Amino acid sequence: MNLIESLLENATDYGKTSYELAKLKAVDKTADVVSSLLPHCLVLVIIALSVFLVSIGLAYWIGEILGKIYYGFFVIAAFYALSGILIHFFMHDWIKKCVSDNFIKQVLK
Repeated sequence: MNLIESLLENATDYGKTSYELAKLKAVDKTADVVSSLLPHCLVLVIIALSVFLVSIGLAYWIGEILGKIYYGFFVIAAFYALSGILIHFFMHDWIKKCVSDNFIKQVLK
């Protein structure tokens, strides 16, 4: 009887240890993915701000050329709308595949 109790206790301890190990591995992978995404997000925010400010400058410049300032904003908005439509129809799958592959690489690393 003592042997069976010892065996059950060891199996319980093994199960608890395996569970804790799986939790720690999941936390490690999550931390690795998040820590690699944060610098990319920071660079993306800086680029977005730069593009935003350049867009405002271009909109004013084009507006002055066209005679009304708001015309420049319409031109820039049309450019971004057209760019978004083209990216959606021609590059959506490629971008999705790249992001997915990169995420899987980070998780399996």
